Amino acid sequence: MTVWEWRFEKADGTAVEPAEPPGEFGTQGDAESWLGEVWRQLLEQGIDQVRLTEDGAEVYGPMSLHAED
Repeated sequence: MTVWEWRFEKADGTAVEPAEPPGEFGTQGDAESWLGEVWRQLLEQGIDQVRLTEDGAEVYGPMSLHAED
């Protein structure tokens, strides 16, 4: 089974855990939908960017959670 996970980071790439880690997702769409629902809360917790992994391999990132100017 493929496992999708988010890595949460500060702006400098330092790993940080959210207050409620989401765990693993079964599909990329599930992972992205979850992020779309909670990204503002993650920002409030001091998380600046995320990386998406599939079975431990990076799919994309870092992706900033800050709004574009």
